[in-house]
Amino acid sequence: MAIRSLSSVAFVSLALLVILTGKSSSAELCKDFYSKSCPKLFRTVKSVVKSAVSKERRMGASLVRLFFHDCFVNGCDGSILLDDTPCFRGEQTAGPNNNSVRGYNVIDQIKSKVEHVCPGVVSCADIVAIAARDSTVLLGGPNWNVKLGRRDAKTASFYDANNTGVLPSPRANLSTLIKLFGDKGLSPKDMVALSGAHTIGQARCVVFRDRIYNRTNIDSSFAKTRQANCPRTTGSGDNKLAPLDVKTANFFDNAYYKNLIHKKGLLNSDQVLFNGGSTDSFVRTYSSNPDAFYSDFVSAMIKMGDLDPLTGCKGEIRKKCSRVN
Repeated sequence: MAIRSLSSVAFVSLALLVILTGKSSSAELCKDFYSKSCPKLFRTVKSVVKSAVSKERRMGASLVRLFFHDCFVNGCDGSILLDDTPCFRGEQTAGPNNNSVRGYNVIDQIKSKVEHVCPGVVSCADIVAIAARDSTVLLGGPNWNVKLGRRDAKTASFYDANNTGVLPSPRANLSTLIKLFGDKGLSPKDMVALSGAHTIGQARCVVFRDRIYNRTNIDSSFAKTRQANCPRTTGSGDNKLAPLDVKTANFFDNAYYKNLIHKKGLLNSDQVLFNGGSTDSFVRTYSSNPDAFYSDFVSAMIKMGDLDPLTGCKGEIRKKCSRVN
């Protein structure tokens, strides 16, 4: 991951700080960051998320995924929210995001309401992090204190968002997934726990077609059910949806892992987590112990939220999440 522009002196100072304290800029994030500057923040965010999820429960999954896709590309900096302009191409139209990542409109709605109660204070990057937490809770999942204090990027990277060496592909094998998560400082355990977010949401036929027609590590009846709504022919029904969790797609629980044990993972990147490899034990644990899953999911979400945040004087606090000030 590219290091953001810093003067040589500032970079040396930061390096010394990390060496001496063992902490990066994520140490500046804290759960009480806006307690005085925007005391109505959490209730404001929650009200919009609650309304959006009540209208479409899938939106909860989309907001969690939005956080993931933001953080994995150059850190949790709100860069994914920037719209393209005639002079700029951002991350939204990159392959993994285009016609796939959703929820931008909900973040815009939240930002508008937050600006009304405390203008120019709260970053879009922090709003994305809070919305992901609130969505998880509203769908029945665990709660946690979100660390805050991120600032917003002034640019985005189409190249990095489109790079197969950055964002995990739904077709990836286990070794590739472990490497990509490891590159972000996330362990295989973190990876399996974060993948549990697939207990909610849906995927398009185009990303699971190969699995349901060509893979052998799949339950035959499950494959046939999915084939009925996803034709074999490329370009036919590409955008037809199927639930990532065949049991409880609109409820955050540990059924996702039970599906994997029965070879009912919808994506290849799901099923490889339980396919005779090094992560099988985590799947077994989470399938039988929802408390362990919830605990490890929370830890992994907090850890992911620490990925290269912009803090201090870096970046800005955008007035609108879709464009720089």
